[in-house]
Amino acid sequence: MMIKVRVIPNSKRNEVVSRIGSILRVKISAPAVEGRANEELCDFLSEFFEVRRSHVYLRKGERGREKTIEICGRSEEDLEEVLETIP
Repeated sequence: MMIKVRVIPNSKRNEVVSRIGSILRVKISAPAVEGRANEELCDFLSEFFEVRRSHVYLRKGERGREKTIEICGRSEEDLEEVLETIP
């Protein structure tokens, strides 16, 4: 499953803030320096969607705030259920 994410780096904690249409807004505590925010984003999303870290891939947007993430390892229906819990 591919999801679009808008990242807010340098936050106090990692959390999914909201869902606007098909875009997730995610706060990440790591700074946007040397790929640290990207790594922490993938780590956080693997925990959030309850998949292995090796099943979360950054496909697009390595240097920008808007990213495309691919999540494997669970069915799309399972992932959609998790997304529906986001306000």
